[in-house]
Amino acid sequence: MTRSILRGITTALFAGALLAPVLPAYAAEALPTMEVFKSPYCGCCGKWVEHMQQAGFKVKVTEVDNTEASRQRLGMPQQYASCHTASVGNYTLEGHVPAADVKKLLKDKPAARGLAVPGMPAGSPGMETDKPQAYDTLLIGRDGKSSVFARH
Repeated sequence: MTRSILRGITTALFAGALLAPVLPAYAAEALPTMEVFKSPYCGCCGKWVEHMQQAGFKVKVTEVDNTEASRQRLGMPQQYASCHTASVGNYTLEGHVPAADVKKLLKDKPAARGLAVPGMPAGSPGMETDKPQAYDTLLIGRDGKSSVFARH
């Protein structure tokens, strides 16, 4: 009986070791590709892209001279403007939205235009600092009105 228990444990450990490299790749494939429209001169936008990649998103970066035009084309109202705009799935993202909020959006699938973190709040992803400020991620409805999606 002891040998069969040890054999079972060994088999489980071996199977786990074989699957471990595959599971993170599968999880990353489950997330849709994100396209980010940003200025080639904005360092915080690049850090936000890294935040998304570390969270498992595949990110395509499109550098643009006019982020406002990208925001307008994707239907994000100007009042929620930040330094970059992204599209993922059927949604638009504006600004330094945390990856966890994006994943929740994609999981819950609300009838909305997308998420926004207006401005560039200190402490948001890509804007890390020793003195973070409280900020909200806003859910932007199809009518352009907002509600609080998450508080940070």
